[in-house]
Amino acid sequence: MAKKTPRKPQKAAARKPSPKAPAAASGRAAPGRAASPILLALAGVIAVFAVALGARFIIGREAPQTETVVEREAPVIAPAIPPAAAPIKAPPPKVAEAPPPPPAREAEPAPAPVSAPPPQVTEAPAPVPVPAPPPPPAMTPKPVVAMLPPPVAPLEPPKVAPGSPLWKKNALPFRAPPGKPVIAIVIDDMGVDRKRSNRAVSLPAPLTLAWLPYAHELPAQARAARAAGHELMLHLPMEPSGSADPGPQALRVSLDKGEILRRTKAALDSFDGYVGVNNHMGSRFTADPAAMAPVLGEIARRGLLWLDSRTTAKSAGLTLAREFQMPFAGRDIFLDNEMTVSAVRGQLAKTEQVARRQGYAIAIGHPHDATIDALASWMPEVQKRGFVLVPVSAVVRAHQAGG
Repeated sequence: MAKKTPRKPQKAAARKPSPKAPAAASGRAAPGRAASPILLALAGVIAVFAVALGARFIIGREAPQTETVVEREAPVIAPAIPPAAAPIKAPPPKVAEAPPPPPAREAEPAPAPVSAPPPQVTEAPAPVPVPAPPPPPAMTPKPVVAMLPPPVAPLEPPKVAPGSPLWKKNALPFRAPPGKPVIAIVIDDMGVDRKRSNRAVSLPAPLTLAWLPYAHELPAQARAARAAGHELMLHLPMEPSGSADPGPQALRVSLDKGEILRRTKAALDSFDGYVGVNNHMGSRFTADPAAMAPVLGEIARRGLLWLDSRTTAKSAGLTLAREFQMPFAGRDIFLDNEMTVSAVRGQLAKTEQVARRQGYAIAIGHPHDATIDALASWMPEVQKRGFVLVPVSAVVRAHQAGG
Protein backbone atom coordinates (compact mmCIF):
# COMPACT_ATOMS: atom_id res chain seq x y z
CA MET A 1 0.00 0.00 0.00
CA ALA A 2 2.82 2.37 0.87
CA LYS A 3 4.40 1.77 -2.52
CA LYS A 4 1.34 2.48 -4.59
CA THR A 5 0.44 5.75 -3.08
CA PRO A 6 3.69 7.54 -4.04
CA ARG A 7 3.24 6.35 -7.73
CA LYS A 8 0.04 8.22 -8.20
CA PRO A 9 1.47 11.60 -7.39
CA GLN A 10 4.36 10.83 -9.70
CA LYS A 11 1.99 10.10 -12.62
CA ALA A 12 0.09 13.17 -11.83
CA ALA A 13 3.27 15.11 -11.73
CA ALA A 14 4.38 13.67 -15.00
CA ARG A 15 1.07 14.46 -16.67
CA LYS A 16 0.77 17.88 -15.39
CA PRO A 17 4.01 19.27 -16.83
CA SER A 18 2.80 18.43 -20.40
CA PRO A 19 0.46 21.37 -20.66
CA LYS A 20 3.06 23.44 -19.26
CA ALA A 21 5.49 22.40 -21.95
CA PRO A 22 4.85 25.37 -24.18
CA ALA A 23 5.37 27.63 -21.31
CA ALA A 24 8.63 25.91 -20.42
CA ALA A 25 9.69 25.40 -24.00
CA SER A 26 12.96 26.93 -23.46
CA GLY A 27 14.34 24.05 -21.42
CA ARG A 28 12.75 21.08 -23.42
CA ALA A 29 12.56 22.47 -26.88
CA ALA A 30 15.12 20.18 -28.52
CA PRO A 31 13.52 16.82 -28.02
CA GLY A 32 9.96 17.92 -28.85
CA ARG A 33 10.87 19.49 -32.16
CA ALA A 34 12.91 16.53 -33.23
CA ALA A 35 9.85 14.24 -33.12
CA SER A 36 7.25 16.54 -34.72
CA PRO A 37 9.03 17.15 -38.09
CA ILE A 38 9.10 13.42 -38.80
CA LEU A 39 5.44 13.12 -38.09
CA LEU A 40 4.74 16.16 -40.16
CA ALA A 41 6.79 14.74 -43.04
CA LEU A 42 4.95 11.46 -42.85
CA ALA A 43 1.68 13.27 -42.68
CA GLY A 44 2.67 15.34 -45.68
CA VAL A 45 3.62 12.27 -47.64
CA ILE A 46 0.40 10.64 -46.69
CA ALA A 47 -1.48 13.76 -47.68
CA VAL A 48 0.32 13.85 -51.04
CA PHE A 49 -0.53 10.23 -51.67
CA ALA A 50 -4.05 10.86 -50.60
CA VAL A 51 -4.35 13.84 -52.89
CA ALA A 52 -2.79 11.87 -55.73
CA LEU A 53 -5.06 8.93 -55.21
CA GLY A 54 -8.01 11.24 -54.91
CA ALA A 55 -7.03 13.00 -58.09
CA ARG A 56 -6.56 9.74 -59.88
CA PHE A 57 -9.86 8.54 -58.64
CA ILE A 58 -11.56 11.77 -59.63
CA ILE A 59 -9.83 11.80 -63.00
CA GLY A 60 -10.60 8.14 -63.52
CA ARG A 61 -14.28 8.71 -62.86
CA GLU A 62 -14.45 11.79 -65.00
CA ALA A 63 -12.62 10.20 -67.91
CA PRO A 64 -15.29 7.52 -68.60
CA GLN A 65 -17.99 10.10 -68.05
CA THR A 66 -16.47 12.29 -70.74
CA GLU A 67 -16.04 9.25 -72.99
CA THR A 68 -19.59 8.20 -72.50
CA VAL A 69 -20.75 11.71 -73.05
CA VAL A 70 -18.70 11.89 -76.20
CA GLU A 71 -20.19 8.62 -77.37
CA ARG A 72 -23.65 9.90 -76.63
CA GLU A 73 -22.97 13.22 -78.27
CA ALA A 74 -21.29 11.66 -81.28
CA PRO A 75 -24.54 10.41 -82.75
CA VAL A 76 -26.08 13.77 -82.02
CA ILE A 77 -23.23 15.58 -83.77
CA ALA A 78 -23.18 13.06 -86.65
CA PRO A 79 -26.64 13.89 -87.97
CA ALA A 80 -25.95 17.58 -87.35
CA ILE A 81 -23.10 17.50 -89.95
CA PRO A 82 -24.48 15.42 -92.85
CA PRO A 83 -22.35 16.98 -95.60
CA ALA A 84 -19.04 16.75 -93.76
CA ALA A 85 -19.94 13.39 -92.32
CA ALA A 86 -20.91 12.04 -95.74
CA PRO A 87 -17.52 10.46 -96.23
CA ILE A 88 -17.72 9.28 -92.63
CA LYS A 89 -21.11 7.78 -93.28
CA ALA A 90 -19.57 5.64 -95.96
CA PRO A 91 -18.24 3.24 -93.32
CA PRO A 92 -21.66 2.95 -91.68
CA PRO A 93 -23.06 1.74 -95.01
CA LYS A 94 -20.17 -0.73 -94.94
CA VAL A 95 -21.27 -1.72 -91.50
CA ALA A 96 -24.83 -1.79 -92.78
CA GLU A 97 -23.64 -3.86 -95.73
CA ALA A 98 -22.00 -6.30 -93.37
CA PRO A 99 -25.20 -6.94 -91.44
CA PRO A 100 -27.36 -7.14 -94.57
CA PRO A 101 -25.65 -10.35 -95.72
CA PRO A 102 -27.01 -12.19 -92.71
CA PRO A 103 -30.49 -10.75 -93.25
CA ALA A 104 -30.08 -11.43 -96.94
CA ARG A 105 -29.39 -15.05 -96.08
CA GLU A 106 -32.40 -15.05 -93.83
CA ALA A 107 -34.43 -13.30 -96.49
CA GLU A 108 -33.32 -15.82 -99.14
CA PRO A 109 -35.14 -18.70 -97.49
CA ALA A 110 -38.16 -16.46 -96.98
CA PRO A 111 -38.46 -15.55 -100.67
CA ALA A 112 -37.85 -19.18 -101.55
CA PRO A 113 -41.09 -20.33 -99.92
CA VAL A 114 -42.89 -17.25 -101.17
CA SER A 115 -41.78 -17.92 -104.73
CA ALA A 116 -42.36 -21.65 -104.28
CA PRO A 117 -46.11 -21.45 -103.70
CA PRO A 118 -46.83 -19.70 -106.99
CA PRO A 119 -45.19 -22.51 -109.00
CA GLN A 120 -47.03 -24.98 -106.83
CA VAL A 121 -50.26 -23.30 -107.67
CA THR A 122 -49.39 -23.36 -111.33
CA GLU A 123 -48.31 -27.00 -111.09
CA ALA A 124 -51.45 -28.01 -109.18
CA PRO A 125 -53.79 -27.15 -112.02
CA ALA A 126 -51.45 -28.86 -114.45
CA PRO A 127 -51.61 -32.26 -112.74
CA VAL A 128 -55.32 -31.89 -112.12
CA PRO A 129 -56.17 -31.76 -115.82
CA VAL A 130 -53.63 -34.50 -116.49
CA PRO A 131 -55.29 -37.04 -114.16
CA ALA A 132 -58.70 -35.98 -115.40
CA PRO A 133 -58.03 -37.30 -118.93
CA PRO A 134 -56.60 -40.64 -117.71
CA PRO A 135 -59.89 -41.78 -116.13
CA PRO A 136 -61.64 -41.85 -119.51
CA PRO A 137 -58.86 -44.03 -120.95
CA ALA A 138 -59.13 -46.18 -117.82
CA MET A 139 -62.83 -46.57 -118.46
CA THR A 140 -62.28 -47.44 -122.09
CA PRO A 141 -60.09 -50.47 -121.32
CA LYS A 142 -62.94 -51.95 -119.28
CA PRO A 143 -65.22 -52.18 -122.31
CA VAL A 144 -62.21 -53.49 -124.20
CA VAL A 145 -61.93 -56.29 -121.65
CA ALA A 146 -65.63 -56.92 -122.03
CA MET A 147 -64.98 -57.14 -125.77
CA LEU A 148 -62.51 -59.98 -125.33
CA PRO A 149 -64.93 -62.51 -126.88
CA PRO A 150 -64.93 -60.62 -130.22
CA PRO A 151 -61.15 -60.93 -130.54
CA VAL A 152 -61.74 -64.68 -130.43
CA ALA A 153 -64.24 -64.36 -133.28
CA PRO A 154 -61.49 -63.91 -135.88
CA LEU A 155 -60.55 -67.51 -135.11
CA GLU A 156 -63.72 -68.62 -136.88
CA PRO A 157 -62.58 -67.94 -140.48
CA PRO A 158 -59.41 -70.06 -140.24
CA LYS A 159 -61.33 -72.93 -138.64
CA VAL A 160 -64.28 -72.92 -141.00
CA ALA A 161 -63.65 -73.51 -144.67
CA PRO A 162 -65.92 -71.76 -147.19
CA GLY A 163 -68.02 -74.88 -147.77
CA SER A 164 -68.18 -75.89 -144.11
CA PRO A 165 -71.52 -77.04 -142.65
CA LEU A 166 -73.65 -74.62 -140.69
CA TRP A 167 -72.92 -76.16 -137.32
CA LYS A 168 -69.23 -75.35 -137.70
CA LYS A 169 -69.97 -71.81 -138.82
CA ASN A 170 -72.22 -71.21 -135.81
CA ALA A 171 -70.02 -73.06 -133.34
CA LEU A 172 -68.49 -71.09 -130.51
CA PRO A 173 -64.80 -70.67 -131.37
CA PHE A 174 -63.17 -73.02 -128.92
CA ARG A 175 -60.30 -75.44 -128.88
CA ALA A 176 -60.06 -77.78 -125.90
CA PRO A 177 -56.51 -78.33 -124.62
CA PRO A 178 -55.34 -81.91 -125.31
CA GLY A 179 -54.99 -84.37 -122.49
CA LYS A 180 -57.64 -82.84 -120.21
CA PRO A 181 -61.16 -84.20 -119.64
CA VAL A 182 -63.86 -81.89 -121.00
CA ILE A 183 -67.44 -81.30 -119.87
CA ALA A 184 -70.28 -79.73 -121.84
CA ILE A 185 -73.23 -78.37 -119.82
CA VAL A 186 -76.47 -78.03 -121.80
CA ILE A 187 -79.43 -76.06 -120.38
CA ASP A 188 -82.75 -77.01 -122.02
CA ASP A 189 -86.15 -75.28 -121.99
CA MET A 190 -84.64 -71.84 -122.48
CA GLY A 191 -86.74 -68.76 -123.34
CA VAL A 192 -90.16 -69.43 -121.80
CA ASP A 193 -89.31 -68.54 -118.18
CA ARG A 194 -87.55 -65.27 -118.97
CA LYS A 195 -86.33 -64.58 -115.45
CA ARG A 196 -84.64 -67.95 -114.95
CA SER A 197 -83.44 -68.00 -118.54
CA ASN A 198 -81.65 -64.71 -117.90
CA ARG A 199 -80.10 -66.23 -114.78
CA ALA A 200 -78.76 -69.11 -116.85
CA VAL A 201 -77.34 -66.68 -119.40
CA SER A 202 -75.54 -64.86 -116.57
CA LEU A 203 -73.61 -68.03 -115.65
CA PRO A 204 -69.97 -68.16 -116.76
CA ALA A 205 -69.45 -69.11 -120.39
CA PRO A 206 -69.29 -71.38 -122.20
CA LEU A 207 -72.61 -73.12 -121.73
CA THR A 208 -74.78 -74.60 -124.47
CA LEU A 209 -78.30 -73.12 -124.24
CA ALA A 210 -81.16 -74.95 -126.03
CA TRP A 211 -84.12 -72.67 -126.86
CA LEU A 212 -87.77 -73.68 -127.29
CA PRO A 213 -89.10 -72.49 -130.68
CA TYR A 214 -92.27 -71.02 -129.17
CA ALA A 215 -90.49 -68.73 -126.69
CA HIS A 216 -91.43 -65.03 -126.91
CA GLU A 217 -88.89 -62.73 -128.58
CA LEU A 218 -86.75 -65.74 -129.24
CA PRO A 219 -84.29 -64.13 -131.73
CA ALA A 220 -83.50 -61.30 -129.30
CA GLN A 221 -83.03 -63.67 -126.37
CA ALA A 222 -80.80 -65.95 -128.41
CA ARG A 223 -78.64 -63.07 -129.66
CA ALA A 224 -78.14 -61.85 -126.09
CA ALA A 225 -77.06 -65.32 -124.99
CA ARG A 226 -74.64 -65.63 -127.91
CA ALA A 227 -73.21 -62.21 -127.10
CA ALA A 228 -72.61 -63.46 -123.54
CA GLY A 229 -70.35 -66.18 -124.95
CA HIS A 230 -72.70 -69.17 -124.91
CA GLU A 231 -73.43 -71.62 -127.70
CA LEU A 232 -76.98 -72.01 -129.02
CA MET A 233 -79.20 -74.97 -129.92
CA LEU A 234 -82.83 -75.50 -130.93
CA HIS A 235 -84.84 -77.48 -128.38
CA LEU A 236 -87.36 -79.26 -130.63
CA PRO A 237 -90.65 -80.32 -128.88
CA MET A 238 -91.59 -83.98 -129.38
CA GLU A 239 -94.30 -86.27 -128.07
CA PRO A 240 -93.56 -87.95 -124.70
CA SER A 241 -94.71 -91.39 -123.59
CA GLY A 242 -96.82 -89.96 -120.77
CA SER A 243 -99.47 -87.28 -120.63
CA ALA A 244 -97.13 -84.28 -120.29
CA ASP A 245 -97.67 -81.46 -122.75
CA PRO A 246 -94.55 -80.79 -124.90
CA GLY A 247 -95.96 -77.44 -126.07
CA PRO A 248 -97.48 -76.01 -129.26
CA GLN A 249 -96.57 -77.46 -132.66
CA ALA A 250 -94.84 -80.46 -131.10
CA LEU A 251 -93.89 -83.42 -133.32
CA ARG A 252 -96.19 -86.43 -132.81
CA VAL A 253 -96.15 -89.93 -134.18
CA SER A 254 -99.77 -89.52 -135.30
CA LEU A 255 -98.81 -86.83 -137.82
CA ASP A 256 -98.07 -87.66 -141.42
CA LYS A 257 -94.63 -87.14 -142.88
CA GLY A 258 -95.61 -83.84 -144.55
CA GLU A 259 -96.88 -82.31 -141.32
CA ILE A 260 -93.85 -83.55 -139.46
CA LEU A 261 -91.60 -81.83 -142.03
CA ARG A 262 -93.65 -78.64 -141.95
CA ARG A 263 -93.46 -78.36 -138.15
CA THR A 264 -89.79 -79.28 -138.18
CA LYS A 265 -88.95 -76.57 -140.72
CA ALA A 266 -91.03 -73.97 -138.85
CA ALA A 267 -89.12 -74.72 -135.66
CA LEU A 268 -85.77 -74.64 -137.46
CA ASP A 269 -86.65 -71.21 -138.87
CA SER A 270 -87.68 -69.70 -135.52
CA PHE A 271 -84.22 -68.19 -135.02
CA ASP A 272 -80.67 -68.65 -136.29
CA GLY A 273 -77.09 -68.83 -135.07
CA TYR A 274 -77.42 -72.27 -133.43
CA VAL A 275 -75.25 -75.33 -134.00
CA GLY A 276 -77.82 -78.12 -133.82
CA VAL A 277 -80.99 -79.63 -132.40
CA ASN A 278 -81.90 -81.75 -129.39
CA ASN A 279 -85.28 -83.15 -128.39
CA HIS A 280 -87.63 -81.65 -125.80
CA MET A 281 -89.37 -84.64 -124.11
CA GLY A 282 -89.93 -87.04 -127.06
CA SER A 283 -89.61 -90.39 -125.30
CA ARG A 284 -92.36 -91.75 -127.60
CA PHE A 285 -91.49 -89.86 -130.79
CA THR A 286 -87.71 -90.57 -130.74
CA ALA A 287 -88.42 -94.28 -130.26
CA ASP A 288 -90.24 -94.35 -133.67
CA PRO A 289 -87.64 -94.59 -136.49
CA ALA A 290 -90.22 -93.79 -139.20
CA ALA A 291 -91.28 -90.57 -137.47
CA MET A 292 -87.69 -89.57 -136.69
CA ALA A 293 -86.25 -90.16 -140.18
CA PRO A 294 -87.70 -87.04 -141.89
CA VAL A 295 -86.71 -84.89 -138.90
CA LEU A 296 -83.06 -85.96 -138.86
CA GLY A 297 -82.99 -85.81 -142.67
CA GLU A 298 -83.92 -82.09 -142.59
CA ILE A 299 -81.45 -81.37 -139.79
CA ALA A 300 -78.66 -83.09 -141.75
CA ARG A 301 -79.63 -81.24 -144.96
CA ARG A 302 -79.15 -77.91 -143.18
CA GLY A 303 -75.72 -78.88 -141.94
CA LEU A 304 -76.65 -79.02 -138.25
CA LEU A 305 -75.66 -81.53 -135.56
CA TRP A 306 -77.97 -83.78 -133.56
CA LEU A 307 -77.79 -84.11 -129.76
CA ASP A 308 -79.94 -86.95 -128.48
CA SER A 309 -81.29 -86.11 -125.04
CA ARG A 310 -81.89 -89.86 -124.49
CA THR A 311 -85.22 -89.45 -122.76
CA THR A 312 -85.65 -93.14 -123.56
CA ALA A 313 -83.20 -95.97 -123.98
CA LYS A 314 -85.10 -96.95 -127.15
CA SER A 315 -84.30 -93.73 -129.00
CA ALA A 316 -83.60 -94.20 -132.74
CA GLY A 317 -81.89 -90.82 -132.97
CA LEU A 318 -78.26 -91.95 -132.70
CA THR A 319 -78.72 -94.86 -135.12
CA LEU A 320 -80.34 -92.62 -137.75
CA ALA A 321 -77.66 -89.95 -137.25
CA ARG A 322 -74.99 -92.52 -138.13
CA GLU A 323 -76.95 -93.53 -141.21
CA PHE A 324 -77.22 -89.90 -142.33
CA GLN A 325 -73.49 -89.47 -141.58
CA MET A 326 -74.21 -86.30 -139.70
CA PRO A 327 -72.48 -84.98 -136.59
CA PHE A 328 -74.11 -86.20 -133.39
CA ALA A 329 -73.67 -86.76 -129.68
CA GLY A 330 -75.67 -88.23 -126.82
CA ARG A 331 -76.42 -87.04 -123.32
CA ASP A 332 -74.49 -88.75 -120.50
CA ILE A 333 -76.03 -87.32 -117.30
CA PHE A 334 -79.30 -85.62 -116.34
CA LEU A 335 -78.63 -83.03 -113.67
CA ASP A 336 -81.97 -82.12 -112.14
CA ASN A 337 -84.51 -84.94 -112.13
CA GLU A 338 -84.51 -84.05 -108.43
CA MET A 339 -84.59 -80.26 -108.15
CA THR A 340 -82.42 -79.60 -105.09
CA VAL A 341 -78.95 -78.11 -104.97
CA SER A 342 -77.48 -81.15 -103.21
CA ALA A 343 -79.01 -83.54 -105.75
CA VAL A 344 -77.70 -81.47 -108.67
CA ARG A 345 -74.24 -81.38 -107.14
CA GLY A 346 -74.37 -85.15 -106.81
CA GLN A 347 -75.14 -85.44 -110.52
CA LEU A 348 -72.33 -83.04 -111.34
CA ALA A 349 -69.97 -85.33 -109.42
CA LYS A 350 -71.14 -88.22 -111.61
CA THR A 351 -70.50 -86.06 -114.66
CA GLU A 352 -66.90 -85.64 -113.56
CA GLN A 353 -66.53 -89.41 -113.20
CA VAL A 354 -67.80 -89.97 -116.74
CA ALA A 355 -65.47 -87.31 -118.10
CA ARG A 356 -62.47 -88.92 -116.41
CA ARG A 357 -63.42 -92.32 -117.75
CA GLN A 358 -64.12 -91.49 -121.40
CA GLY A 359 -62.37 -88.10 -121.77
CA TYR A 360 -65.60 -86.09 -122.12
CA ALA A 361 -69.11 -85.85 -120.70
CA ILE A 362 -72.33 -84.10 -121.71
CA ALA A 363 -74.76 -83.15 -118.92
CA ILE A 364 -78.23 -81.71 -119.47
CA GLY A 365 -80.11 -79.56 -116.98
CA HIS A 366 -82.89 -76.97 -116.94
CA PRO A 367 -83.22 -73.33 -115.83
CA HIS A 368 -84.36 -74.21 -112.31
CA ASP A 369 -83.14 -72.19 -109.36
CA ALA A 370 -81.50 -75.24 -107.77
CA THR A 371 -79.68 -76.11 -110.98
CA ILE A 372 -78.45 -72.55 -111.53
CA ASP A 373 -77.28 -72.22 -107.91
CA ALA A 374 -75.44 -75.53 -108.03
CA LEU A 375 -73.74 -74.66 -111.31
CA ALA A 376 -72.72 -71.21 -110.09
CA SER A 377 -70.68 -72.72 -107.24
CA TRP A 378 -69.50 -75.82 -109.14
CA MET A 379 -68.16 -74.25 -112.33
CA PRO A 380 -65.17 -72.46 -110.74
CA GLU A 381 -64.34 -75.52 -108.62
CA VAL A 382 -64.39 -78.09 -111.42
CA GLN A 383 -61.87 -76.13 -113.45
CA LYS A 384 -59.49 -76.10 -110.48
CA ARG A 385 -59.72 -79.90 -110.48
CA GLY A 386 -58.37 -80.06 -114.03
CA PHE A 387 -61.58 -80.24 -116.08
CA VAL A 388 -62.32 -77.96 -119.02
CA LEU A 389 -65.81 -76.60 -119.67
CA VAL A 390 -66.59 -76.61 -123.39
CA PRO A 391 -69.54 -76.09 -125.73
CA VAL A 392 -71.23 -79.15 -127.25
CA SER A 393 -69.69 -78.46 -130.64
CA ALA A 394 -66.20 -78.98 -129.16
CA VAL A 395 -67.18 -82.45 -127.95
CA VAL A 396 -68.72 -83.34 -131.32
CA ARG A 397 -65.69 -82.03 -133.19
CA ALA A 398 -63.25 -84.03 -131.07
CA HIS A 399 -65.09 -87.28 -130.28
CA GLN A 400 -68.14 -87.93 -132.45
CA ALA A 401 -68.91 -88.75 -136.04
CA GLY A 402 -68.88 -85.81 -138.40
CA GLY A 403 -66.39 -83.92 -136.25
